[in-house]
Amino acid sequence: MAEAADFQGTSASPARRRLRRTGALLAGAPLLAGLLQLPAASPAQAADIDETVAVSVNSLTPSIPTDGDTLTVSGTVTNTGKQAVTDAQVDLRVGQELNTRSGIDTAARATGHQPGTDGTPVGGKYVEKFSKLTPGVSQPFNISVPVDELDLGDNGVYQFAVSLSGQTPAQPWPQVLGIQRTFLPWQPDGPDTETRTTVLWPLISTAHMTAQTGSNESQTPVFRDNDLAKELAPGGRLEQMVSLGKDLDVTWVVDPDLLASVDAMTRNYRVQGEDDTTTAGSRADQELAKHWLDGLQGAVADNEVVALPFADPDLASLAHNGTAVTGSLGHLKEATDVAADTVASILHVEPTTDFAWPVDGAVDPSIVKVATSAGADKVIARSDSLDETAGLTYTPSAARPIGGGTTAVVADARLSTLFQGDMTRASASTLAVQRFLAQSLALNLQTDEERSIVVAPQRMPTAGQARTLAEALTALQGGGWTEAQDLTEAAAAKPDPGATTKVPAASAYPSALRKQELQRSAFEQIAATQSKLGKFKVILSDESRVVTPFGRAMNREMSTSWRGRATEATAYRDDVEVYLGSLARRVTLIEKSEMKLSGRSATIPVTVQNNLVQGVENLVLRLTSTSPRRLKIGGDAYEEQPVTVSGGHSQTVKFTTSAEANGQAEVIAQLYTEDGQRYGDPVKFDVRVTEFTATVMLVIGGGFLLLVLAGFRMYTQRKRAAREARETRSDETAAAPESPEDPEDPEDRPEEESGSGPGAGDFEQPSDPAADTPAESADPSGTGERVDR
Repeated sequence: MAEAADFQGTSASPARRRLRRTGALLAGAPLLAGLLQLPAASPAQAADIDETVAVSVNSLTPSIPTDGDTLTVSGTVTNTGKQAVTDAQVDLRVGQELNTRSGIDTAARATGHQPGTDGTPVGGKYVEKFSKLTPGVSQPFNISVPVDELDLGDNGVYQFAVSLSGQTPAQPWPQVLGIQRTFLPWQPDGPDTETRTTVLWPLISTAHMTAQTGSNESQTPVFRDNDLAKELAPGGRLEQMVSLGKDLDVTWVVDPDLLASVDAMTRNYRVQGEDDTTTAGSRADQELAKHWLDGLQGAVADNEVVALPFADPDLASLAHNGTAVTGSLGHLKEATDVAADTVASILHVEPTTDFAWPVDGAVDPSIVKVATSAGADKVIARSDSLDETAGLTYTPSAARPIGGGTTAVVADARLSTLFQGDMTRASASTLAVQRFLAQSLALNLQTDEERSIVVAPQRMPTAGQARTLAEALTALQGGGWTEAQDLTEAAAAKPDPGATTKVPAASAYPSALRKQELQRSAFEQIAATQSKLGKFKVILSDESRVVTPFGRAMNREMSTSWRGRATEATAYRDDVEVYLGSLARRVTLIEKSEMKLSGRSATIPVTVQNNLVQGVENLVLRLTSTSPRRLKIGGDAYEEQPVTVSGGHSQTVKFTTSAEANGQAEVIAQLYTEDGQRYGDPVKFDVRVTEFTATVMLVIGGGFLLLVLAGFRMYTQRKRAAREARETRSDETAAAPESPEDPEDPEDRPEEESGSGPGAGDFEQPSDPAADTPAESADPSGTGERVDR
């Protein structure tokens, strides 16, 4: 952008400007002399191009020296060459005053010793000597020097360097073999105007919770892994953010999903394993979560809290790839709606929810439109996205009206990006702190006009980055040229009339960021999951047990944290969709095999099984005959009946059928929601109709009559034979002498009198035929099953 800091502020006095110009000329004199003598360059000057000693500045205290202070510099020098360095000496050098912010950038990028620019050594007793530096070996140094010995001038930023001089067998003359530059902010006279500075302190993490919950009353949550506990542990990233931030005057920017996840950890929770099993979270991790939340509640009590939409949705991905997918903007609205309640219930503070924060503050018209669609009217942008084009000689205030009642709060890119990279090395951390302070002071010295500046660091700083940023802010708060303010105050500050308010076109959006976005396929999968959830929830007696965890899971599927993690993002979406499908399939129809229907009418039972822990309702079961001319259901091609099943139970629904003709008919059982949407897979089975016709009944009746007639004939024949036998015995008795003593033989009685014969009242009837259908059963049908008549 047009760098305002490239020009000295208009408020400086004429005497000060003359003094600075004189200082610049004097500082440039050695360099000019060197250029004039270039044809006769010494071997030492030629060797400066290739550094053979690495100089690390691990500590510089105080970061902002004042009159009467003693500056202490410590670090290491390491011989990176192949030859020993002898007669080595560490020197401190005060270089030229840097009057512009771009000049600070240039000095930070410089390599190799630059005579004149790097200044002359302080010398005297403020050196440290080494007789020999062995290749590959590091040596520590520690030098303390009174600030008065540095000959610093007016308020400003001075280049400060630590150099190592010595000689090698190949180049046996004194020369600078290594140098490390940094900066000294110097302000002995106090500022003319303080810069109002807002620093965002982000509490954001990746998605940790799944859509799964336990079947108990409290719905025990299930976590993807136990990584959140590591971040909350002493020394962990989130633990450091809270322990460091509580002593800083910052604006906390919070993802409600992180708070909800930590809050869930304070109670019973489970963690997924690699084999789809889960294990209980430990008591120790529960205590970590409680301790962290307690610390956070105290830290934010007196500071502004800005709540992002739940799970920090990726606004740029949504704007570029999601708006054409139905329902995507609805998820953003839901994420915004639940943010305030989530933060208030856990932190007990009322958060601000009218800020949107696109990735890296990069904006274009579509991003602004999406960012404000859910109710936000302020967009946190960055100055490397909204380039200054008006030729301002200073860095303008953060607030910019960009149309439609929307304010862009433009964070300073230089200050916001200084703490990226590996800050675990003391040298990297020290250099970042000093450069941050130098840029801040240079910005303050540009003009006497009061301005509001915003610092928006990376979303998820590492523990090392957080410590470095906290160190810089602690020093800044004691520097005297800035005053802390909240983000809301920065957004409400009077805009600079010369600052740009034009949002860049979509073509200017950084290609590196665009490559990391969620693709349209991701939003289409989210929409498909939402559709399945919509069909599932309408049948539940308590839909909140499912809608809430799945709704929040779909918010997490749109999270900014998936950038650069496309494979993990896809796996998370797949897991959510698969789990929802497994729940929906717990309400299902029991399979049936072929059935046999004998007779003109019968009932067909169909069983609905509910393996959920809650009841289901608002379901309709439809039984359809594909051959209504052969088999009708309820007098037509199909019949519907409502279904309500308690949790863990089943219900058998009976349908009346009527046979119109013999043969086989396919029957389809299908569940529907009350609004006519299919639910689950259909169950298909065949019904074989074997109806008893009139001809068949006539044949059976005729056969029965023949059986009766044959029985009667047998009876008369036996009776006639018995009579003839009695008559024969009577004739024989009449011819024989009487014997009164002999009793009458019972066997000689007529059968009809004996009680054992087939008397008229004891005539045996053919037995009734057995029933053609078994007793009703709710069990799954077996092969060749008959139906109830």
